[in-house]
Amino acid sequence: MMTISIIIPSYNEVELIGTLVRNLKGLSNEAVIDLIVCDGGSEDGTIETAKAAGAKVIVSPRQGRAAQMNHGASLAKGDVLYFIHADCVPPDSFVADIQQAVKEGYDLGRYRTKFNSSKNILKLNAWFTRFDMFMCMGGDQTLFIRRQLFEFYAGFNEKMQIMEEFEFCARVRKTGRYKILPGTALISARKYDSNSWLQVQLANSNVVNMYKRGASQQEMLDTYKRMLNYRKNAF
Repeated sequence: MMTISIIIPSYNEVELIGTLVRNLKGLSNEAVIDLIVCDGGSEDGTIETAKAAGAKVIVSPRQGRAAQMNHGASLAKGDVLYFIHADCVPPDSFVADIQQAVKEGYDLGRYRTKFNSSKNILKLNAWFTRFDMFMCMGGDQTLFIRRQLFEFYAGFNEKMQIMEEFEFCARVRKTGRYKILPGTALISARKYDSNSWLQVQLANSNVVNMYKRGASQQEMLDTYKRMLNYRKNAF
């Protein structure tokens, strides 16, 4: 039987982590052999809440999503690694979906997006995630990958603090077969609570263009933080 390890990078996500872990445990079967929360040193109760919900919680020696996901993967035991952000919830069928995709010969993949918002403009955003576009290769749609391929490509680039999942997917897809799964991951629209839709799109577009031009990580981070109002304790 093909086995799956769930890996969740976290940092100050106490409001969401408990519900997510309980949801994933309720939807998992014997194929899911790990549910690991790899924390970046949270100070808000994330660690305690994740443990109480039933996750295996480890504190990464390095903060940053790339380093945390790599550290979690190094301790995972599954044939397939499934990376989920703390503010994302995969569909109820995620175990069967991943198993079927791997059975069909796919090496990695993601879901489409659905925001937990009734705003029509966000529904339009979500509709476009059914297409295989660069903008949809971030982690918001969750990401599964066969362990063997993950290790062959040496995981995420830990020098990156932003755009690490885009870089990783582009690199791995040179040889790996990529699947957009039939279903949607439910994503928090909290970024849009303190920013307009236009602000978010402009920030995302600017950072992607900077990345393609070879801008430094610090330049991209500074631009993103300057253009958006975001959680104080976010990455």
